[in-house]
Amino acid sequence: MNLLPQRNPIKDRVAIVGVGRSAYSRNRNTSELTTVLQAATAAIRDAGLTAADIDGVVGGGLHTNGIDTSVVASALGLPAVTFWTGARPPIGNHITAAVNAVWSGTANTVLVYHSMYRLGREPFRARAAAGLPDGRAILGDGHTESEPYGLFGPTGYASWAARYLETFDRSRQDLGLVALNGRAGAARNPNAVMRDPLGMDDYLAGRMIREPLCLFDMDVPVDGADAFVVTTAERAADLADRPVLVHALSMGLTSHPEEHLVAGLDHTGQTVASQALLARSELSINDFDILFPYDGFSIITLHCLEQYGFCKPGEGGDFLREHWDERENRVLIDGRVPINPHGGSLSEGGSQGAGHVHEAVLQLRHDAGDRQVSDARSALLSPGGLFFNAQGIVLRAD
Repeated sequence: MNLLPQRNPIKDRVAIVGVGRSAYSRNRNTSELTTVLQAATAAIRDAGLTAADIDGVVGGGLHTNGIDTSVVASALGLPAVTFWTGARPPIGNHITAAVNAVWSGTANTVLVYHSMYRLGREPFRARAAAGLPDGRAILGDGHTESEPYGLFGPTGYASWAARYLETFDRSRQDLGLVALNGRAGAARNPNAVMRDPLGMDDYLAGRMIREPLCLFDMDVPVDGADAFVVTTAERAADLADRPVLVHALSMGLTSHPEEHLVAGLDHTGQTVASQALLARSELSINDFDILFPYDGFSIITLHCLEQYGFCKPGEGGDFLREHWDERENRVLIDGRVPINPHGGSLSEGGSQGAGHVHEAVLQLRHDAGDRQVSDARSALLSPGGLFFNAQGIVLRAD
């Protein structure tokens, strides 16, 4: 695939200056709005700003667009908002909208929020009350009111995972390495909801959801919210914390963007997003200090490593083994670069990429505590799946 020359006028012109979170939970008794307001308030305070400084709002959630931006603006008492919009997951949609608004001058300082509210909703709440499994595959049978036929969610990704393993003659252990790596990172993350040690035998014994994907191959349902404050790089330089610059952004889909329409894994939305992102970035894949490949399903991570050029198609598992640190039971590329050091969607919690951005900002500000990557200055993120919602983000320290 040959893309047209990639323009990037926003390169390093916009920064993330505040982060906030309503901690992820598997057993929360509160409203979705409460979690959003907790995260938003924390992000604004983290930036050293007040409600009067916020003139843009971008937000959404797992369910449609989540809590409406006008409700959030009112609840926070934002006095003068000049830009607002809802955004569907994953988080790259939110960040891109905010960055474009700031760069264009539509707003000066934008609050971004994303909420996860699965366990507080049906059918998850009913299943939990009945003592049934957490419902990770409850919507994955390909039959919903709006989309009665096709391969959606777990159904689609299980099908393509099976196709991947068959095409390249690979085993489930390749997928398992993604889960093991995430769990090792989560052990150092107090926000992670799945922190117990996980070995390969444990992974292979995990309850099968849809062959070949087991319980540990799918993101963990949580309730919670993340929030970020985005403003110009010039203004960021005057604030207290080290700003994190948005270096490049991308999105990608093809003429056949849905799981049941795509012809093969050699040309997907992730292919488009990865090539566009690298074309817009001054950094090559060997320049990044931390990688955040999306792991809503483990197969996405393997495919991401291959699409970004870390290894050839079908060799994602071999790449992970080559860079596996036995002492820490996780991946350290060339003994230095970690993958999802916070645990990712498989262990920290399914945040549609918001948790990945949160961790990237902490790492680049050198605020990640026991997880801190030494002298981290750049991060590559790939929120979203393979088909209709693939995205890419490059963040760098000022």
